[in-house]
Amino acid sequence: MKIYRFAVVLCLFFLSCNQKSKVEKEVEEIPVDVKVERFDKMFFETKPQDLAQVKKQYPFFFPAGNDDSVWLQKMNDPIWKEVYDEVQKKYSNFEPVHKEFDALFQHVKYYFPKTKTPKVITVIGEMDYNAKAIYADSLVIVALELYLGKEHKFYEFPNYLKQNFEERQIMPDVVSSFSYRNIPDSPDRSLVAQMVFEGKQLYAKDLLIPDYTDAEKMGYTPEQIKWCEENEAYMWRYFIENEMLYSDDPKLRTRFIMPAPFSKFFLEIDNDSPGRVGAWIGWQMVRSYMKNNNNVSLADLFKTDAKEIFEKSKYKPKK
Repeated sequence: MKIYRFAVVLCLFFLSCNQKSKVEKEVEEIPVDVKVERFDKMFFETKPQDLAQVKKQYPFFFPAGNDDSVWLQKMNDPIWKEVYDEVQKKYSNFEPVHKEFDALFQHVKYYFPKTKTPKVITVIGEMDYNAKAIYADSLVIVALELYLGKEHKFYEFPNYLKQNFEERQIMPDVVSSFSYRNIPDSPDRSLVAQMVFEGKQLYAKDLLIPDYTDAEKMGYTPEQIKWCEENEAYMWRYFIENEMLYSDDPKLRTRFIMPAPFSKFFLEIDNDSPGRVGAWIGWQMVRSYMKNNNNVSLADLFKTDAKEIFEKSKYKPKK
């Protein structure tokens, strides 16, 4: 009997691998040629007298009302020049990232065939961690000054933010921006609806960047993922017992959904917990929903009501 069970498990394992290989082979056949433009290099290497040409080529980076002196000052500012030099040291060869963009949009085309292949433009922004990578239909804007490595001397940010200032976070950030743009907004502001919303964009990473780890998709360390896995049942019980799932208290978003150094259970476990555990649990809900409901496309998942996903997910935390 044991041998039979082992054989069944082994067959299921290889069937799963073959299925995945079949999808990935089809993805690899999709022709994609992502264009990359290094606006960061063009801007800082342009002579002041040629600024007008750059503005004409990239008008969306030069909002009306700003005098040219603003841009000339940034071009010549020693601090911004140093930032530029550091970016060039790190990304003098952008080809490895370019290949990742090609692979990402092959996957996007597979799951969303009508999606345009955007142009990628690299910039040096204003150190705005809320705008590291922006997907905007025909463009993807990547602020390279925020992907120099978490230990870089420029970064005077809290550790929970700096840990995602790595090159390996570019693709997860782009997928997040893509998903947030394509998941319809909902008037439902309950905690469970917000969990599922976040879970949808995290599940998109499972399909669009399948070679990335759960920690990279979530923006966690491996230890933080392990903490969530080990405390999943405890967290779920906490939400149930405190009747939080259907509460629309806006403070719950800050406590469990938004980026933070830790989640706020107001218990001893807070010091060990990562932020955004509500998003992580939402991810497990969505994974359970997709496992238990066959033939649901990623596009359909994005459109499906959060309550329906929760109820049909049959989500049950691991003990």
